[in-house]
Amino acid sequence: MEPFNTTQDKPLAARIRPQTLEEVVGQEHLVGVGRPLRVAVEKKHKFSFILWGPPGTGKTTIARIYARALDAELFELSAVSAGKDDIRKLLVKTTHLKPKVLFLDEIHRFNKSQQDFLLPFVESGELTLIGATTENPSFEIIAPLLSRCRVFVLEPLSEEALYTIIKNTKIKVKKDAFEWLLGYASGDARKALGMIEGAQGLYGEVTVETLNKALESPHLRYDKKGEEHYDTISAFIKSMRASQADAALYYLARMVEAGEDPLFIARRMVIFASEDVGLAQPTALVVANAVFRACEIIGYPECAINLAHGVAYLAQAKKNRSAYDALRSAQTDVHELGNLPVPKKIRNPETKLMKELGYGKRYEKYDQGSYLPDKLKKKKYLK
Repeated sequence: MEPFNTTQDKPLAARIRPQTLEEVVGQEHLVGVGRPLRVAVEKKHKFSFILWGPPGTGKTTIARIYARALDAELFELSAVSAGKDDIRKLLVKTTHLKPKVLFLDEIHRFNKSQQDFLLPFVESGELTLIGATTENPSFEIIAPLLSRCRVFVLEPLSEEALYTIIKNTKIKVKKDAFEWLLGYASGDARKALGMIEGAQGLYGEVTVETLNKALESPHLRYDKKGEEHYDTISAFIKSMRASQADAALYYLARMVEAGEDPLFIARRMVIFASEDVGLAQPTALVVANAVFRACEIIGYPECAINLAHGVAYLAQAKKNRSAYDALRSAQTDVHELGNLPVPKKIRNPETKLMKELGYGKRYEKYDQGSYLPDKLKKKKYLK
């Protein structure tokens, strides 16, 4: 394994990849003037961080620009295929002159043991780690490693940003093809650029017709880093949500046959049990957690049976999103209104002064009066 080097034969996405923050399109909250990653690049501030966001939003680009700003030796690994030996090898490749930056793509695929191995090198500063993940780092990264990294959240690219990126290819794209690409890409620049490259390479022009032709394939496509991964998990979740057990089992089978991480699938089922089934059938969360645990203990190939059991149960369960919707509504109020004062009657009167100030006054067990802050006392979240 060598430090990252450019090659002559590059796909379109690589050919137009930004080389400076000024060229980056989107993620203004991170790379705009005065924003954290721009400040870090400008001041050459060396620290480890995690880039969390959907595919095709600039994680690799930002990592390379940051490493270049540090004049660092950049090593790129994918956690899907890399292991402890790869970390050892890059550590002995020393120049003593440049800092070492490790860009670890799909860091969530490193298991606890591998993350534990990485920890002391990050802690000592021997390695500056940039992890990229599409999964919530709070669930996927061990606490000691996560505590030594800042987390930056990348958002799906807006249609305006995607439009600019497509224009930057200098490839002629007709207006209706632009609209097709914006809808198809769903905020993923790599997805849009891949389709442009496919249509242009196969048919010599980018139109809705050539894009649709390029999209067609007689082969079962499933790239665990690409759009098929996200399209399939989306179809899987939506099939369960629509109570279409047969469709959900079919998409489960596609993921199983492609070697998808069973814990990735089971984790989505645990989330689904509360988000979509919710109060309609509370035992769904028990079943989903049991499936997750079974996958941890058993592994492939047998745990596919546990997954199928759980999928059939969740798909056929009644659905009720009221708890999920209530949470999101309450979160909106918290974001917009801040931490409103807690009513005095339900504050804890721990001291004499607190009692004198009215803490706990007129409180009675099972009081049916509103416990919400005064500004929200008529609000109903759970409907």
